Formats: sequence, structure tokens, C-alpha cells
Amino acid sequence: MRTVFKTSYDADINLFRHGTQAAWYMALLVLAVVLPFLLSTFAIGEATNMLIWAIAGMGLMILVGQTGQASLGHAAFLAVGCYANVLLQERLGLPFLLSFPLAGVIAGLAGVLIAIPTTKLHGIYLAIATLAVSILADDVIVLAEPLTGGVMGLYAPTINIFGLEIDRYVNPDRFYWLTLVVTVLVILAYRNVLRSPLGRSFAAVRDSEVSAKAMGVNVARTKATAFGISTAITGLAGALMGHFAGIFNNETFNIIISIQLLLMIVIGGLGSIHGAFFGAVVVALLPQAIAISRDTVGGLLGTGSIAIPGLEQAIFGAILIVFILFEPMGIYGRWVKIRTYFELFPFYRRDMFRRQKSYLKTERMR
Repeated sequence: MRTVFKTSYDADINLFRHGTQAAWYMALLVLAVVLPFLLSTFAIGEATNMLIWAIAGMGLMILVGQTGQASLGHAAFLAVGCYANVLLQERLGLPFLLSFPLAGVIAGLAGVLIAIPTTKLHGIYLAIATLAVSILADDVIVLAEPLTGGVMGLYAPTINIFGLEIDRYVNPDRFYWLTLVVTVLVILAYRNVLRSPLGRSFAAVRDSEVSAKAMGVNVARTKATAFGISTAITGLAGALMGHFAGIFNNETFNIIISIQLLLMIVIGGLGSIHGAFFGAVVVALLPQAIAISRDTVGGLLGTGSIAIPGLEQAIFGAILIVFILFEPMGIYGRWVKIRTYFELFPFYRRDMFRRQKSYLKTERMR
């Protein structure tokens, strides 16, 4: 067990708890950089898909896990980022290095506009309001056919950075490294937001809005800021998702994606960056695992591959139910318990992780 002796308040906001932890993360980053040299083209594509889902998960995690605001409409902001990125390149002729961050800014502004009239909503009411946004976004994409291509969709152009062309199908390793760079930058931004006074305000609003307001936190402004940052990161993921898919339309960002995003961070573990990555691994690899298992079983039975409609959603829902019943803290929560068990053995007690009520007595009647 490693004991960290804190001699100043700066220790509470350091990027890493200690040098060993920093070394492990640096080793993980090195492994991620060299991964394309170790994997097949197909595996590189799956790793890239996982990173894109992780970016989207971190965007939603800021809103749900850090600020406690439920959202079922983040597919709409994936679409905003995706369409904005492509349209800025095709209609205005902007290079990717400008269109990509601008797509995130546009998605963030869209999130703030949605947050302004919904800051008074809580829980299921906020979820229903964001769900309506996701449904409306689907219709808007179809109705704005001259701009969005409607049901025919748009083609994502080849990325060009200082003369270096990046295409997911032509050179998947380059696209993987581009996605990895964006992922690392988003992680650093996420961590720095949590270390700032704004991040503390997010946690205060999540734990108790009444107490946060009593301490001088502007709850409405904090929620709107959380929506803006969350949707901006989600918009960046949407821009990468468009280039990853190559061609996209309104069906690419349907309501199922919004639900899947929320389930992803719940399974991975709410309130942590690790949870977004664990959930992304499940989302990215589950379809392939189902396909391989289906082919294997079909080969053993001699029936061939049989497609079962809705199988993926059913398995994903079953996994969610299992985690809610037996591990509400998600995959990362289970890992923390296992790690703590070995660190504290033989003094570990199960009551250390007993679930606490997430509300105060003064909020029960709200």
C-alpha cells in the first residue's frame, strides 16, 4: 500500500497522485502510440472507434458524472459537430485544423442554448427535455436537405494537415494517431477543469444544489457551463465520427446513440475518466464479440450465421441491469474495490464502499 503524505493543498489538485502513477500512465501512452505497429488494419479501426466513443463518453461524463445532470440528447450534439466540421470544410473551404475546433465551439454554443431554458429542470424532466432535442435534431437534419443532404447524407472529405493526407480507409494508422492526440488533449482539458474552481462547482451542484447555492455557487450558470463544455467535447467526437464513417446522414445520430452513450458511462463508472474508457471498450467491442460468437455457434451447430434483430441492444441492456443490481459503481468501481482489497489486506471491509444517499434531508421534498 502506498501512503501519500500531503504537505500542501496543491497535492489535492495534482494531475497524478504520485510518481509511480505518472509512470504507469506514461507507459500506457507509449503503448497506445506504438499500437498500430502491433495490430492488423481491422484492429486499428476498432481501436480508433473505441477512442472516439471514449471522447464522446468524456463529454457526457462532465455533464452526468461530474454535474449530475441527466441527458438523453447528446446524439444531437454529435450530429452538430459532425455536420459543422464537414460543412465548414466544403462550403467555406476551411482547413481541418480550423474546422475541427470550430465544430466543437458550435456544438458547445448549441448546448448552452439548450441549457438556458432547461436549467430549472431536474432528473427525469431534464432527461425528457434532452430526449426531445435528440428527436428534433433528426427531423431538422432531414428538413434542412439543401444544407445537410437530408436522408442521402454527406461525405466527409479527406483530412489534410500541412500537406499530410489522413483517411481512415487509405491510412488508418494516421487517423488512429490523430484520434489519439485529440483524446489526450481532451483528457488534459477534462482533468484541468476538475482541478479548477469550476470543477468544484460542478461537484457541489451534483451533490446538493441547495448547499451549492448557500456557498455562493450560481447554479444556473454552472449548469449552462457544464452543458457547454460537455457538448463541445461531444461535438469533437462527432466530427471524428463523421470522418471515421466516411458517409453519414440523420440515421447515423439517432436516439439509440444517445441512450447508448448514457448506458456506456453508467457501465464504465460514473464520475471518472476511466469510466468513459471502460464503457467505450464495451460499446466498441460488444458488436464484434456478438458477431464472432454468433458465427462460432452457427458453425458448431451447422446452421451458419443467423442474424437476430435487436440482439445487440438486448445484451447491452442485460449488462446494464447486471451492473445496476450488483455493481452500481460500474467497471471502474469494481476495479477500485479489487485494488483497495489488495492494498489494505487483511484490513479491508466491505462496508467501506457501502452506498450513500445522494441527497440531503432538506432536498427530499424538492
